[in-house]
Amino acid sequence: MKFFSYDSKFTQLMLKLCYACYLNLLWFVCSLPIVTIGASTTALYYVCFKIVRDEEHHVGRLFFRAFRENFRQATQLWLIMLGMGIFLGADMYIVWHLRASAVGAAAVLWTLLLAFLIAVSVMYVIVLTYLFPLLASVENTNRAMLKNSFLIGTHYLFATILAFAVHFAMFFLVVRVFTPLIVFGEGLCALISAWLMNNIMISVSGEPDEDEA
Repeated sequence: MKFFSYDSKFTQLMLKLCYACYLNLLWFVCSLPIVTIGASTTALYYVCFKIVRDEEHHVGRLFFRAFRENFRQATQLWLIMLGMGIFLGADMYIVWHLRASAVGAAAVLWTLLLAFLIAVSVMYVIVLTYLFPLLASVENTNRAMLKNSFLIGTHYLFATILAFAVHFAMFFLVVRVFTPLIVFGEGLCALISAWLMNNIMISVSGEPDEDEA
């Protein structure tokens, strides 16, 4: 019966999946006012890093403590990113339609502008991927958080692509394949992303690696 013992890999996997469902529910409920998505996501990653490092104790209590402690800065950063996202989305929409109806030199101009906006959007996604995991791991100013999120995301590009792929895959599966997977949703995505980013965050936060301790 070791397969079902608490320390078995199967039991630990099931336990982490249960954590993912629970955290997904907490994240969703605490994100409902929209403006609190930043604080909720920061708290989610804070707990996920604890789970990945086998330091989880009272998951719900950890979530709400991180939510309270990071609320102000996380909300400020989220509103900045939300505003930038709306601005980029509106620009992309306008330029796309202008390009579709343009001819000659104007079409070339709008195509170049669209390419520029796509490049900026990629930068935006990189920052968004690391911003709240970084906030959950270190303390710094808003400007430094935004800057460092981009630098870390481009330096560890493979991990960035994998983290984005995890979120995209979950979105695709929920929308097109099996909607009930939404019970795992962002909770599972954050848990997998935390596993991918764990060593990165340990490195940037200056925490000792367990193997070196």
